[in-house]
Amino acid sequence: MGEQDSAGSDLFLRLLLDGRPRTRAELVDSSGLGRSTVNIRIESLLSTGLVVPYDDAESTGGRPAARFRFNPAALVILAADIGATHVTVALTDLHGEILDRANTPLSIAEGPEAVLRTVAKTGRALLRSTGRAKTELAGIGIGLPGPVEHSTGRPNHPPIMPGWDAYDVAGRLRDEFAVPVLVDNDVNIMALGEHATQYAEVEHLLFLKVATGIGAGIISGGRLHRGAQGAAGDIGHIQTPGNTEMCRCGNLGCLEAVASASALAAKLDGASSSQDIVDLVRAGNTAATSAVRQAGREIGTVLAAAVNLLNPSVIVVGGSLSQAGDSLLAGIRETLYARSLPLATTGLRIVTAHAGQDAALRGAAILVQQHVLAL
Repeated sequence: MGEQDSAGSDLFLRLLLDGRPRTRAELVDSSGLGRSTVNIRIESLLSTGLVVPYDDAESTGGRPAARFRFNPAALVILAADIGATHVTVALTDLHGEILDRANTPLSIAEGPEAVLRTVAKTGRALLRSTGRAKTELAGIGIGLPGPVEHSTGRPNHPPIMPGWDAYDVAGRLRDEFAVPVLVDNDVNIMALGEHATQYAEVEHLLFLKVATGIGAGIISGGRLHRGAQGAAGDIGHIQTPGNTEMCRCGNLGCLEAVASASALAAKLDGASSSQDIVDLVRAGNTAATSAVRQAGREIGTVLAAAVNLLNPSVIVVGGSLSQAGDSLLAGIRETLYARSLPLATTGLRIVTAHAGQDAALRGAAILVQQHVLAL
């Protein structure tokens, strides 16, 4: 397919990705291209299976006009969410809809070879269980719990990933599966997943993950903003006023050191994990509820600066600690609105994530979709 044909095909895919079947005439009107060019581009996409005829066409009379739709089942994607203590791998279609998944408890500290071996083994098993051939794999998307140089797929000085710095994650899996491999920070892919599934119409969105660590994913102008070194959104290491707790990064008073789930668990009796804190709050434990609300206040103080700087219209709060009910959001709102400019908070929505644990998997699939379909 030539360069111009490819560009035209990409345009049609963007038009058809919403799932609405269109006739040739509608594609001519939407694209602004001539009918002969449209026909060539449609035939190119039909030959790949990415576009298929839609049978239920309607017409005002005579022979029904042929319509065409995007075919998300043409290829599949392997999406991997690698956390501090788990590896979750899913097989999705080209829309990011999850077809099957598997979760393996595994520490990120085991190192890249052990973890990526698990990703590859699980991926092969999912292909077999769903009856899809390796040749039907469009690509692999991976989220890692640390900064990533997206252009190379290499972790960039990740604080909780010993042995991973500059490791060629993309190359390791590309050699085994012979498909494109896209790697990004886990919060970035959660932001992509939440944006694509719940807020596709929102141009400016901030996704906040509050769990063992704290980080943010930034959607600006409808696109993910990564920054020069892949460190955009690392708000967990912004210093909070009046706090001197030692952070794992070596600095004092970082937001993560005072408001993350690990920081709260260290102060609460009967808590050693995010889930323990959530369970205590749901059980009506006063100390846990108060600690979560105070964590929200600390987060709101830092988020206020981000709101003034980025002016998002939606802030989505996700991560394991977001399941602790309204206490976290109430604390965030309390200080964020007090410290942000009124203009920046006009119409601002602060909501709990909808996609939940699937956000990272959906986002990893979206990474591959955007690359493979050149969107």
